[in-house]
Parts: sequence; structure tokens; C-alpha cells
Amino acid sequence: MTSTKIRVGAVQAEPVWLNLEGSVDKTIALIKQSAQEGIQVLGFPEVWIPGYPWGIWTTSAIENVNMIHEYMHNSLIKDSPQMRRIQDAVKEAGMFVVLGYSERDGASLYMAQSFIAPSGEIVHHRRKIKPTHVERTLWGDGQADSLKTVVDSPFGRIGGLNCWEHLQPLLRYYEYSQRVQIHIASWPAEFSMPDPSVQPWLYHETGEASYRASQFMAIEGQTFVLVASQILTEGNLEMNNLVGNHVTKTPGGGFSMIFGPDGKPLCEPVGVGEEVVLKADIDLRDIDRAKTFIDTVGHYARPDLLSLLVNPTAAKHVTTMK
Repeated sequence: MTSTKIRVGAVQAEPVWLNLEGSVDKTIALIKQSAQEGIQVLGFPEVWIPGYPWGIWTTSAIENVNMIHEYMHNSLIKDSPQMRRIQDAVKEAGMFVVLGYSERDGASLYMAQSFIAPSGEIVHHRRKIKPTHVERTLWGDGQADSLKTVVDSPFGRIGGLNCWEHLQPLLRYYEYSQRVQIHIASWPAEFSMPDPSVQPWLYHETGEASYRASQFMAIEGQTFVLVASQILTEGNLEMNNLVGNHVTKTPGGGFSMIFGPDGKPLCEPVGVGEEVVLKADIDLRDIDRAKTFIDTVGHYARPDLLSLLVNPTAAKHVTTMK
């Protein structure tokens, strides 16, 4: 790393729902746009390709059969021509990208993040270690290799987590131990609380709560946090089986932000339904200012009293005997 001063960006945009080729085209367009704005590190939302299927929360499995069939067909294979197009765009832009997508591996899906270096190489790949609630009906678990969440780059040490992985304290702590400097917080669309007399709901499943969880990670980990989230517009409710529910308000879903290592917002907030790439100019040296007060896996820790046990070995479906 030659300079501690970096321009970072977080995507808040609407996916090209259930459309792999369209999703790849829009991803490349956003990478090119961000490169023109001088962004060097760019974060995308959770399962940006081919969008987060909110209908799994609001309608039954029977009603979602056709949608999920299309969703599976339009999920992205890590080693594929579509991914190579994205890698080529990252290489041309000379930036570092953390791409969130629904990964198809054989006949299974995973909530993936690929870390793509300025060379265009995927230098790390991870999967959400525990999909949340009804997500488990669609996506599988990440294994131990997904516990690694941070990689070196020309722009500092870059980490990433998906959605409610930000609510897993042991996973966050393990990321801090990997010395993260710039963290990509990848989220789906999240909405404000519905009228409780019409639809009972939980506050922790709102954009405001997700925003606060991301901000707390910046404070707790003394790291820059790039919050990337999706939006949803009225015209795409039907294809997502979302017509008539009281949770997914349109246009809405966005709560993106960039936080400093003391939790301070570093850019102006944008509308919940606005499509934009947020950007901020940061200096990695500012992390030292926060860590002077608290270094969670350092001088502010008590490993003699509290420590974390980690299994780094990924389980295998098939082991060949010798």
C-alpha cells in the first residue's frame, strides 16, 4: 500500500431482479461509473445478483415455487463467463470490489461474497455462515473457510460480512482479530416498521436497526464500514411476489452509509429509494485515533479471562480414504 488515503464507495441500487445477464450488465456499469468518480474500494449489497427475494418472507413456499425456480437459474456461478466479465471490468477499473451474490454451486445456492482485486483475480471467496430464518429454505451454510473475512489489498485490509452476520458477536470479533481496516457491510433492502395494527413486525428487521448494527461494528472494531443496501420500486413488486404486503414499502429499502472508525457518518444520507453510489475520502491513519481509546483485540482485551475458540477446518461432503 503506497498511500493511506483512499476513496471508497458503497452501492445503493435496485437489482435487475431474476435476470443474471442484466445483473452482470448493471454491475459492470456501476463499476465503470465508480471508477470514473475515482473510487478505489467498492462494496455491493447482499445477493445483489440476482436480487434479494423478499417474497420468501411474505408468501408461502408453495406460492414461491416458480419465482425460486427462476431465482436458481439466474444465480451466479463463481467460475463462469458472467463472473469473468465482472472480473475484467474490475481489472480495467483498477479497483477492489466486494461483490455480493447468490452463488450457484451444482444444485445448491449460497449467499456469497467474492473479493476481487485490482488485477481481476478473486483473492478470497466466502459464504454467509448461517442464513437467517426463512433464508435457510433457499441457501446453504458457509463452511469454516468462510470464517476468513479479511484480505490484504493495495488499499488496506478489506473485510466483508453479509446482513445478520453483523449480529454474530463471535464472528465480528474474529474479523477484528484479522486486523480489518475497511469493512463491506452487505445488506438486502430493509424497510421501516409497518403499522403494528395492520402487520406485527420486529424492529431488528428494519433498515434503521441494520444501519445501527453497521455503525456499531465501526465503533466496536475501529474500522471504516461501507454499508451497501438494495432498493425496491413499485414496478418490481409483482415479480417478487410482494403485491399487497405491509412490510416492503416502495420506493424504499435503502439505508446505505459510510462510517469512520469512531462510528461517525462520513457522507450525507440519501433517500431510502434513491439509487446512488455513496463515496467518501478516508485516511487509514485515522484508525489509530480510535484504537488509542479502544483496541478490541489488543490493549482493551482480557484474553486471560475471555477468548475465542475457532475451528478453521472446512467440513467435506466426501473424504477419500487412502
